[in-house]
Amino acid sequence: MTVTDTAELSNENLRARLAQELTAARARTALLTESVDDADLAAQHSPLMSPLVWDLAHIGNQEELWLVRDVGGREPVRSDIDSLYDAFQHPRRSRPTLPLLDPAQSRQYVQQVRTKALDVLDQAVLQGDPLIERGFVFAMIAQHEQQHCETMLATHQLRSGPPVLSSAPPPAAAPVVADEVIVPAGEFEMGTSTHPWALDNERQAHRASTGTYAIDRYPTTNGEYLEFIADDGYGREELWSAEGWRHHTKAGLTAPQFWEQDASGWYRTEFGRVVPIDPAQPVVHVCYYEAQAYARWRGKRLPTEIEWEKAARFDPGSNTSRAYPWGHDEPDATRANLGQRHLAPAPIGAYPGGASPLGVHQLIGDVWEWTSSDFVPYSGFRAYPYDEYSLVFFGSDYKVLRGGSFATDPVVARSTFRNWDYPIRRQIFSGFRLARDL
Repeated sequence: MTVTDTAELSNENLRARLAQELTAARARTALLTESVDDADLAAQHSPLMSPLVWDLAHIGNQEELWLVRDVGGREPVRSDIDSLYDAFQHPRRSRPTLPLLDPAQSRQYVQQVRTKALDVLDQAVLQGDPLIERGFVFAMIAQHEQQHCETMLATHQLRSGPPVLSSAPPPAAAPVVADEVIVPAGEFEMGTSTHPWALDNERQAHRASTGTYAIDRYPTTNGEYLEFIADDGYGREELWSAEGWRHHTKAGLTAPQFWEQDASGWYRTEFGRVVPIDPAQPVVHVCYYEAQAYARWRGKRLPTEIEWEKAARFDPGSNTSRAYPWGHDEPDATRANLGQRHLAPAPIGAYPGGASPLGVHQLIGDVWEWTSSDFVPYSGFRAYPYDEYSLVFFGSDYKVLRGGSFATDPVVARSTFRNWDYPIRRQIFSGFRLARDL
């Protein structure tokens, strides 16, 4: 199915598609929360993350607020817990101290909310009001839940104890040449005004311009990053920005998060399992400052957000922008590593069908890619449907990441989708690729 097909579905078929997205999100939530016992579910595995049980009830609370109460006009299921699950009232590190719903109560709550939400969807006429036009608010809630599924997967990566998650290994890579692609100077259409489920910071479509530049065909790999470590990249202050070196020193950075070395080589912890570093996989769990230092070591730089999107979307043959690197068809298993189908990045070259018209690979899925851009609004930005999704985060505190990771669901993984985080963050599934001026 293409993005255009989604926008043109009949009301009945669109309801079915939205129910499918909500159901898929809930299945992933259930897997992530039912794979641990109740004590693990209620524990805080890192001060950077919420207890999994908080995420579970928060997912239900957002669904209740938007679908049951706002769109449906129904009586509240649990109005007494709204403040407990407001992410802006309580920072993550303090959430275990709150009188949260216990695991059994949380499961019952989200099921009650879902039953009512699907009833609202079944009766909805998905046009007219911008909030429900083409199912926007239902898709927003599905995307919200899938974003929390990625956050919960990051919590699983931080938890200690025996493994509880498993998956098939990612596909093997074909032989590749890890070279550069030249992107021609000129304008292209950035952002979107037409995707019915795009979020506010992706809008509106506008003309953006670049000079000629080179961008790496593939994300930076573990093998390439090991060369940086071997050349004392973590010990050479001249490779790091002033802010990066201060963080490096304070945090004691010596390698990507979850990496360890012994006499036989390098290993990483992967959801409770210790596995050898695969040199062909994109490096993951690096912060912005590490990516920036590596880029200087290579004599390159991180791409800007505009450069990343142009490499991902611009088709020089038609002078148009695509919804995805490969075209307008939605992601599938032949084009990108998404949806927690594999619990690791795939080796470079694993998805030739996902290449952009310019020949840039694995732009969608595998690892979020740091860009050098601050998270700022596009011209004409309008916060919708609430300020706390994007507006309150704009500014120089956050750097933009693009492309999604193996933990990102296809419903989110558009070429226009914008993620952001503090430049010190490493628990996220973040990597990078490099660019250079020509």
